This record gives sequence, structure tokens and C-alpha cells, in this order.
Amino acid sequence: MALTNKETSSQLLDAQTYIWNHTFNFVSSMSLKCVVQLEIPDLIHKHGKPMTLSQIINGLPIDKAKAHHVHRLMRILVHSGFFTKVNIFADEENEGYWLTPSSRLLLTDEPFSVRPLLLAKLNPFLMEPWHYVSKWFKNNHHKTAFDMTYRRTRWDTNDGGQNSSTFDHLFNEAMAGDARLEARVLIKDLKHVFEGLESIVDVGGGKGALAKAIADAFPKLKCTVLDLPHVVCGLEGAANLSYVGANMFEFIPHANAILMKEQWILHCWSDEECIKILKKCKEAIPNKEKGGKVIIIEMVLPSDPKRDHKAFETQLLFDMEDMILVPGRERTEKEWAKLFLAADFTSYNIFPILGLRSVIEVCP
Repeated sequence: MALTNKETSSQLLDAQTYIWNHTFNFVSSMSLKCVVQLEIPDLIHKHGKPMTLSQIINGLPIDKAKAHHVHRLMRILVHSGFFTKVNIFADEENEGYWLTPSSRLLLTDEPFSVRPLLLAKLNPFLMEPWHYVSKWFKNNHHKTAFDMTYRRTRWDTNDGGQNSSTFDHLFNEAMAGDARLEARVLIKDLKHVFEGLESIVDVGGGKGALAKAIADAFPKLKCTVLDLPHVVCGLEGAANLSYVGANMFEFIPHANAILMKEQWILHCWSDEECIKILKKCKEAIPNKEKGGKVIIIEMVLPSDPKRDHKAFETQLLFDMEDMILVPGRERTEKEWAKLFLAADFTSYNIFPILGLRSVIEVCP
């Protein structure tokens, strides 16, 4: 028998509650998804001040027979910190709902919006493989649970199908919003990394949101966005911004520096594939004496996770997603250093300025 007489009733009940909490964690995610799809943050934002429950209900395109459930939805989101309740006086109601910094990042017109990322990650297309993780562990024929679920890799989903095309659209929007936030921090707090460069290639840069921001901030810097041909097809450049369609495993244009944001880059690939990519980057840049460098935006798992328990937990969630969807992983500094050494780089610096992520400057 696993339990002993030493466990008190209180300890057993606490353990039961702990398990229940983790069992129902999905309720928080799905409740947040519902609120975003109903556009409640936008409704409150457009109102310009806290809204009463009845005002919210009247502004929603819902079946009025279900109106009495809305307070339950708002209650759990208040508890989760996405809305706050404030005292107001409007007819018989004296409480209103207002936005928090987190819900502001879910607004449709917010430049740094996380809304597309939330909808992409909670899309049934990406949620389905999670139901088969234990089966995947017992299976030796597939690299990821995604591969096993759909009989294809994540890279093979750009086939015009409804699920994949919907996800790709949301993902591109998510990366654009994220890139704008990153650019703001990089240009303000890490300007020296780009100063003195004449050219830079944003590998896997998608539609070029980050490269555009860098090009605007450094008019004399020639910026090139490299991504697969179907991604950059039809995109127009500018005076110091251009697009190249190619596979990064096969070709990377020469430049003073290579930029790799975390969008489907190193954390999505195995160590062996990362080394191939890094070696390709090294071939494209000049030596250290001439200022050659690779600028990587990725997570660096901490050596002491206890310093920020919640941040480390979020990084672990990303790492698990890497395991399920792609043959990649999040890495510690020691694991990053091992990759850089294997790709014949001589030194690196880590700047932990992007929240969960860091900027890693790697020199040949």
C-alpha cells in the first residue's frame, strides 16, 4: 500500500487538491480561449472604462439563454488575473470588469498582441497530438507525437488544408507581434549588437517583421530576410530590406551577421541539425576580427531554476511542446555551448533581456 499511517487527513486532502488542480489546468486555457474568441477584452477596451456584467452580456453575440453563465466565465478569468473587478455605480450594479496588463496583450489591435499565438497553440490541430504522448513513448517509428498523429512532420503541414493553413496564418500573425516587441527591446537595450554592421541576414525571418524594425532603426544596415520560397513569395522589400527564398540547410547569403529568432529555428531541431545550421551560418560570415557574428534569440534554461519558479515552469512547458511537435528542445547554457563548440565557434555572450528568452551573440 503506497500510503502510510503517517499521512494526516489534511496532507491527503491537500495532495488530492493538488492533483485535481493539475488535472483541470486545461480549463484555465480553454476559458481564456473562449474569452478571446468572444472578444471580451476588445469589448471592454472599446468601452473605455470598466463594464458591468450586464453591459458585457448585452455587448456579446451570444444566445441570451446562456447569458447567466457569463459571470462564471468572468469569475475564473478574474481569479487567473486577466481581469480585475473595480467598484463603480451603474444602476443596481456596483462592480465592473477592467483589463489587466495581460488582457491588454490579447487585444485585436494591440501591436504586441499575443492573441494569435494563444489561438494557434490551442487550435485542435496542435492539441490533438497531446492525447497520444504515452503511445508515442512506446512507439519507435516516429520522432514526435505530431508525426505519429498525422503521419507527417510539422514541416509538411503547408499543404493548403484547412487546419494547417489556419494555424500557419495565426502563427505568422503571432510571430509578427512578438517580433515587434523584441525589436523594441533590442533597439533600446542592445543597440551595440547591431552597431557597426553593414549587413545582416534574418534566417527563418518569416514575413520580415523583426528585420523591418531593424532596417528602420539602422538605415545604413542592409537587411535580408531568408525563408522558404512560399513564405517570402510576393513580399516587397525596401531600400535596405530584401527577401531571399531558400532552405537554410542549403544556402545562407553572405553578411556581417546572421540573426536567428526562435521562430521554427534552433529549438525546433535536434543537436545534429542545429550544428549543421550553425556551420552554414559560419560559412556565411567573416571571421571574428572582421566583426562576423551570429545573433540568436532563444531560451536559455537557468542553472538555478529556484530563482524564478514560474518563469522556469513556462520554459519547461515550451520544452515539452518542442518534444511533442518537433524534434527539438530548449537548452541550458552548457548545452548551447556544446553546440557552438561543435560548429567551430570560439566564444559567445548571453544577454538575458527578453523575459523568458535571451540574446546570444556567437563569434567564429
